[in-house]
Amino acid sequence: MSDVADRQNYNLRDEIKAYWSERAATFDLSPGHEIFSDEERAAWHQLFLKHLGPGDVRSALDLASGTGVISHLLDDLGFKVQGLDWAEPMLERAREKARKRGRPIGFALGDAENTMEPDGHYDVIVNRHLVWTLVDPAAAFAEWLRVLKPGGTLLIVDGDFVNTTALERLYSKLSAWGQRVGLFKAETPTGTPQMMATHRAILSRVHFSGGARAEAVVELLRETGFADLVIDRDLREIHRTQARNWNVFKGLARQCQHRYAIRATKP
Repeated sequence: MSDVADRQNYNLRDEIKAYWSERAATFDLSPGHEIFSDEERAAWHQLFLKHLGPGDVRSALDLASGTGVISHLLDDLGFKVQGLDWAEPMLERAREKARKRGRPIGFALGDAENTMEPDGHYDVIVNRHLVWTLVDPAAAFAEWLRVLKPGGTLLIVDGDFVNTTALERLYSKLSAWGQRVGLFKAETPTGTPQMMATHRAILSRVHFSGGARAEAVVELLRETGFADLVIDRDLREIHRTQARNWNVFKGLARQCQHRYAIRATKP
């Protein structure tokens, strides 16, 4: 790879890190990020039990762990959890949350595309809303395969946040209109217009700039060496419980999105 390409990749990755560092302050205010009800927590538990089984003190790596939302769900189920994130402000909040809740979860600074973790160390790797941000997903998937034990399981929860359906766009417009006229409560702001512009700029330059479709992610995982690949599009219970925190049209828009869980195994 040329020096120019190296600099471009470094700049983009650095920009991604800076963006999520800034987002840390408001991350837990957003439904879809933090868990806001026991019903939603139970829905996530069911998804993880379906694809991972009970924890039984097995080792789990939560990649791009943010403020530790997924780490806490895994800890609930009896996994021995290590969170990894490369945004220090996220880690500070994750550690404080774990301390207040008395959770034995470790959180460390690290890059999801180059974890520096030992070979064959984890029974389970989980990440949520990470894949769409990857600069080099093939390299990241190879890294995740390396740190999994033989027979270990990878669970990805992600979506295509680029391509929208006509129905989703209609619901989003109705949601925005209802907030403008005072019919619906205004959503809690989670970032400045500048941050929203930065988000769009990042999204336009990552590998899945055209949208992280489940089939494309699965094909890349298969090429990397993962086996027994399963796409689970039935996240309706999670979305239903999240929708209680939004107006009716925002909730309907969420249900129209291309969101999924992918399970894969290291042979």
